[in-house]
Amino acid sequence: MSNDKRAASAPWIRTRLRTAPGAATALAVLVLVTAFLAAAFPRAVDAYETKGLRHDIATADAGRSTVEIARPQPGLELPQEQREAETRSPELTRVGEALLKALPAPLRADASSVAYGVRTTKPSVATEPWLPKPDAVPPKLTYVAQSGLKDHATLTSGAWPTASGGVTADSRAVQGAVTEETAAELKVKVGATITLPTAAQEPITVTITGIVAPRDPKGSYWSADPLLRSPSLVPDPGSSFPVNFWTGTVLLAEDTGPVLLSTAAEPVVFWRIPPDPTGLTGPDGSRLTSVIASLESGPGLLEVRRIAGGTAVVGTGLGTVVEANARMRDAISPVIAVAALGIGSVAAVVLLMTGALIAARRRNELALMRSRGGSLRGIGGRLLAETAVTVLPASALGLLLAVLLVGEGRWWPGALAAAGVGLLVCVALPVRTTLQHIRPTLHGAREDMVSARPSRRRTVAELTLLVLAVGAVTALRRRGTSTGGGTDLLVSAAPVLVALIAALVLVRLYPLPLRLATRPMARLRGAIGFLSLARAGRSSAGGALPLLALLLALATAAFGGSVIAGIGDARDDAALASVGADARVSGMGDRVTLPDELVRTVSGLDGVRDAAPVRVEYSVAMPEAAAGGDAGTGTAAGTGTAGDDAAAAGDAATAALVGVEPASYARLARTHGLPAFPAARLRATGPSAPLPEGTKAGPERILPAVASPAVAARLGKEPRAVRTLSGDFQVQVVGTTAQVAAVSSTDFLIVNAASLEQKAPTTLLLAGAPDPGKLRAAVDANGKKFVVQLRSEERARYVNTPMQAGAERIYLAAVAAGAGYALLAVLLSLLQTAPERKTLLARLRTMGLTTAQGRRLLAFEATPQALLAAGGGLFTGWATIALLSPGVDLVPLALAGVAGSDTGPVALRTDLWSLGLPAAGVVALAAAVAGVQAWWASRRGSITELRAGDSR
Repeated sequence: MSNDKRAASAPWIRTRLRTAPGAATALAVLVLVTAFLAAAFPRAVDAYETKGLRHDIATADAGRSTVEIARPQPGLELPQEQREAETRSPELTRVGEALLKALPAPLRADASSVAYGVRTTKPSVATEPWLPKPDAVPPKLTYVAQSGLKDHATLTSGAWPTASGGVTADSRAVQGAVTEETAAELKVKVGATITLPTAAQEPITVTITGIVAPRDPKGSYWSADPLLRSPSLVPDPGSSFPVNFWTGTVLLAEDTGPVLLSTAAEPVVFWRIPPDPTGLTGPDGSRLTSVIASLESGPGLLEVRRIAGGTAVVGTGLGTVVEANARMRDAISPVIAVAALGIGSVAAVVLLMTGALIAARRRNELALMRSRGGSLRGIGGRLLAETAVTVLPASALGLLLAVLLVGEGRWWPGALAAAGVGLLVCVALPVRTTLQHIRPTLHGAREDMVSARPSRRRTVAELTLLVLAVGAVTALRRRGTSTGGGTDLLVSAAPVLVALIAALVLVRLYPLPLRLATRPMARLRGAIGFLSLARAGRSSAGGALPLLALLLALATAAFGGSVIAGIGDARDDAALASVGADARVSGMGDRVTLPDELVRTVSGLDGVRDAAPVRVEYSVAMPEAAAGGDAGTGTAAGTGTAGDDAAAAGDAATAALVGVEPASYARLARTHGLPAFPAARLRATGPSAPLPEGTKAGPERILPAVASPAVAARLGKEPRAVRTLSGDFQVQVVGTTAQVAAVSSTDFLIVNAASLEQKAPTTLLLAGAPDPGKLRAAVDANGKKFVVQLRSEERARYVNTPMQAGAERIYLAAVAAGAGYALLAVLLSLLQTAPERKTLLARLRTMGLTTAQGRRLLAFEATPQALLAAGGGLFTGWATIALLSPGVDLVPLALAGVAGSDTGPVALRTDLWSLGLPAAGVVALAAAVAGVQAWWASRRGSITELRAGDSR
């Protein structure tokens, strides 16, 4: 019997696929694309998290990322031979190899850069007279006998240091080398000798036999301790005066570690193990954090001490690097989850709509089978078999494409996602069809959304969903969207919840305006308006499922577009806050002024629209806070209340003094979208009139000033005396502004530069797009003490981590997928009723309807549903952004990882283009499809559509 069934089912499937190859191909393509997107998403997330973790570890300072295992010198109670043996290369190599083998997974070492040896931890004073002594303080040097010097350096002069004859703790002469930078700064030459004191007052003579150049100066071998590569001029902490001295490192021969045991420089034995991030993946981050914690103070440390000695300690900053990566990942994940859940929901609804379209097209066929005795199980089984034949291979192919095209990632999340897509499509069509044909149905009443009254079951189900969705949104609004790390499904489902509420409400409200518009349309002479409204009310294209798909797609696209626009705006604002204008020319020091010739030359370059010379003086001491002072003289540019500003007045002990030309600065501020600057209040008249050249200002001069809110609250309304390098005078706050282009500090005081005793500008702000090469050439012609900063170059710094770039790409893909699924939902909703519209046009053409009237009829019919979807999409997108914006901070996506960037909160703002363009696209597509359908129907004869016995 089973063989008979198998033989009967095969011809059915082949027959169905041959009968409707277009529908089967379209379904397979849709499933292929959806399965590819579903499988690609988790792999893309894994890929950017993996690249982000590797990038953060690889680019971290070697002093932080390297795992250093160190222990004090062998105890004095041990025999001298044993102490020396423990500091020689064979024993250090043996211990180092054992430590590498004992590293717990996923931590792996970069074996090519592992270094071990003996080093001094207490710098020793070098008294040689030929060494440089700034401020008459001799240099202090450390000494290290480290392995692998010949593998990581190139000999530039002299010879490699050696440990000939065997070095012991009693040796008093050893050989060493220094790097080129150390030799240049400390005036060291080949053949020079340096004396290293010992505890027995018998100094060790270190002969410099060679000068070396690091092969990879930024590698962990040289950067774990930067003094190995480069000396440093540091302040003397024990001096009461600001004096500096040089400190550096001398590289001893590899096997000369025993000689350091006789010094009082506190030698230690060490093993430096740099991590190898190439084998790490994104999910390894949490395990890596636990492993590092175990090595520092857990079971891992016990294993290290078993190998290296009971006094060994593990020190590393790798844990902080991994934790910073985890914080960024946790901050980005909720934002990405919103896009994933939104697009996933849209795709699921579109797949269900596809199943509904297929079921509607085959309704008569399956009703005939049911009326002739076909069982629900048999019909459902046949539908499942013919669907699985096309859907399952398409899902597998989508998974394969995702694995091949998307970077490395775990395979099983993508496999589950692709399998879910295939399962949904395979089950949706048989289940929907089976539910429609539980009872044999006769052709009869048509669906009419205007006059129809939904059943009680449907009303109860919709009310239940509505109450649950409203309750979830209310809870989300009360609780807030900040998850404190990790992903919250309730937060991520906000677009779905809002779209579900809007769809249920709009579907119930949709018939009301149609009923109101139908009556006046019926009184008009033309039939087009009345027929279009009547058709719009009877069309199933305005059901809850198509509307839900459109609202979800539009809301997700609007949210994604707003995220991308917010990232761009945040980077633009941060670049402007850092540079101050499109370009900036300033001195390398705070007191370096710009020559007049430089200002004229740069201001006249091609591409420079405007220039504003500014004098900036940092860290000007502010007077004590005025009693009851406030910022009551604020202008429209000010922000916050006087009470808020007064609360911050105590923090404005110092401020930046900015001297400007009010007119040029006001133009520049207006050009760059900064707060309006009250230039008229800084006129240099009366007591603040410009001083004659060479005249010294008196402290009784009162200059009007525009201040930051905190500084204004500190100074109050009355004139207050300030002492600056530009002169001593009194300032009276006449206005406030929240931001100034010249400085990034939040505490500042702006005055008219013409009123200052010292007027020469220190900074030139430029508006426009000058050629960077010509600008730098013009500046360099005036000396090397001036710096050029470009806003465009500063802006480019903010896209520097794979995690940020990967998250942006996912959001761009989400916006594109949302727009695509929205258009597909429109097409599916219109295709579902396409046969009815073709038949309607054919019948009306027999009654004299022209082609132009047919186009208008279909366009007017599609307009109410398109406007409903567009308006609902605008509302849903706005509501989603308003709901999630309090808990969405775009700093991790926009600015994280860039030194010196403004890391203040970056709130999510509604982007009008992201809201309006997809909604307008829905209306335009609906009108275009209606026009194309009317044109195509006009090319076919009425006989083709109006067949005898056709019940449509």
